[in-house]
Amino acid sequence: MCRIQESGWIIFLLVMAAIFWLYRLIKMFCNLLGYWEIRKFYIRALKIPSEELCNFSWQEVQARLISLQREQPMCVHKKELTELDIYHRILRFKNYMVAMVNKSLLPVHFRLPLVGEVTFLSQGLKYNLELLFFWGPGSLFQNKWNLQPKYKRQGQRLELAQELSRTIVLLGLANLFLCPFILVWQILYAFFSYTEVIKREPGSLGARRWSLYGRLYLRHFNELTHELQARLSRGYKPATKYMNSFASPLLAIAAKNLGFFAGSLLAVLIALTVYDEDVLTVQHILTAITVLGVLVTIARSFIPDEHMVWCPEQLLQCVLAHIHYMPDHWQGHAHKLETRDELAQLFQYKAVFILEELLSPIITPFILIFSLRHKSLEIIDFFRNFSVEVVGVGDICSFAQMDIRKHGNPQWMSEGQTQASVYQQAENGKTELSLMHFAITNPQWHPPLESSVFIGHVKEKVHQDAANAPPAQQILCEAPICSSILSNESGTAPDNLLASVLVHPVLTASGLPTRDRRFAQPTTTASAAASVLASLSASQISSRPQGLHSNSSLYNSERTVLQHSTLSPSDSQIQSISRSSLLASEFASAEMSLHAIYMHEVHQNQSSSQRPLGMWQAADMSPHQRQPPGSRSTHRSGYQGLHLGGWEEEDQQEAEERTPLQAASAAPSTSSSASSSS
Repeated sequence: MCRIQESGWIIFLLVMAAIFWLYRLIKMFCNLLGYWEIRKFYIRALKIPSEELCNFSWQEVQARLISLQREQPMCVHKKELTELDIYHRILRFKNYMVAMVNKSLLPVHFRLPLVGEVTFLSQGLKYNLELLFFWGPGSLFQNKWNLQPKYKRQGQRLELAQELSRTIVLLGLANLFLCPFILVWQILYAFFSYTEVIKREPGSLGARRWSLYGRLYLRHFNELTHELQARLSRGYKPATKYMNSFASPLLAIAAKNLGFFAGSLLAVLIALTVYDEDVLTVQHILTAITVLGVLVTIARSFIPDEHMVWCPEQLLQCVLAHIHYMPDHWQGHAHKLETRDELAQLFQYKAVFILEELLSPIITPFILIFSLRHKSLEIIDFFRNFSVEVVGVGDICSFAQMDIRKHGNPQWMSEGQTQASVYQQAENGKTELSLMHFAITNPQWHPPLESSVFIGHVKEKVHQDAANAPPAQQILCEAPICSSILSNESGTAPDNLLASVLVHPVLTASGLPTRDRRFAQPTTTASAAASVLASLSASQISSRPQGLHSNSSLYNSERTVLQHSTLSPSDSQIQSISRSSLLASEFASAEMSLHAIYMHEVHQNQSSSQRPLGMWQAADMSPHQRQPPGSRSTHRSGYQGLHLGGWEEEDQQEAEERTPLQAASAAPSTSSSASSSS
């Protein structure tokens, strides 16, 4: 007690720790009260039994919410709520943040001497940005659903920019004044949160996680948090494999020797403790054992897997299939360290994340004062130009409407359908990919006219490319080979779909034998994806029960889309599984992944006319297999409907056509055995 009373620093730490624990306790009770209110709404209003709360999917909850609006209007300004209205209400502020990151409005990229370009977006900086824009005192929004009227008028933009600049400076000075307290708070939080984990699993610091900037950069407009988390979780293993494929021989040798010496000392200490337990009473012996164990674990994390195969292009495209976004200059440069370093900004080490959070109280004030303050006028113009008022919803970001005409990019399959200037266009195909994702995720949604036109254009383009591609049977029959090449451990039907599309062009371009020799010409990734998408659509049409609504989900029938010979033997059990919402979600995710691959491939082909083949496999082809520029076969014209998510019904004549996938299922079983024996 005397020692504590004599030290003001210890008293300060104890007071901060007490405040920290009290804050966490109050926050826990507030969260419990909020969750209790939500639970009552689900049980009483949505009529969901309490024992079934954990088993309902979001689509079922959303359908009940829309039905409740018709019976007992919750929104008095609209008779019916749409799926897009619900997403706009939930993600109002999140869509603004995604749009500002997409338009490079937020100062998160910095170039440092001797380090190069770095990306910094911590929880503290993100909290300050949201406080400044959305809900803090003096923010741009006057409540949770309306922007202040003065920010909608152009005449006061200069005065408002000066006012916002002063607010940013005051906020930065407040952060600078509170820096010691916030820094101690961050240290206590990191100590209480990660000490036990590091003690139990020292290698967890070498694990990776999607950064805060990465979650905003990779997020679609109108994508809920659980949808984003599921998508990024699917891309975690491919991204980890890609990052681990860059191994330094010098660092590996140093890590092996360090691990050997630390492990030998650790083995001696452990043997001594087994022989005589009194050794544990020696001063610092437990500390030595712990430190040596941590060193061994860290050293092993820098030793590459001896069974690793070097295929960066295929690994990066597998990552793209799940994250859906990547810069154009990554294409064809997956083997370069620059590409790996840029992906590391999205997929960072957990140790880097912890370090950024600890440094955030020091760095955030300077970012606010010296970087964000100079963007005040751009921020004011952004909120004025890209805010629209929707009846029954309030003010939302116009990018969240996914309007191709207003925010489409001509380089992303929307040429001739958009009137957007460069300032109004979303970058990296954000509008187009977000529209595709929302249409597939919400099959009951009826898109506006402009969006329907774009979706119809994508359908037509998919069928044109599918006509010049090998049959889907040939692509899908390579699923076992593709799974082994890509080290796919799950072996499920959706994963085999992606594996087949990703690796089939490489098999044909490299001259490896395939089960169908009728298609000798090398296949592009775009044509392979188009072939599978077209066959999935037609198979679903034939398997749809009569009388089923035209807007039903793509994978909502009671029979699997992939049937008979198109499935690998390991996936035969999927035929007996009913079309549950979970399986439907998995197939919808695979469908969106195929569209992301296809749209990126088409975008690259349009941007670079000197690269007629797929961007991924062109570098792997032998010279006699490459086609000269301009020799690419022309696509046939005409429209063939493709049912994707909630898209409109195809013509009756097209629905009766037999696709290559169905023809394969009707073929004699001896053909598959003959091809296997050959």
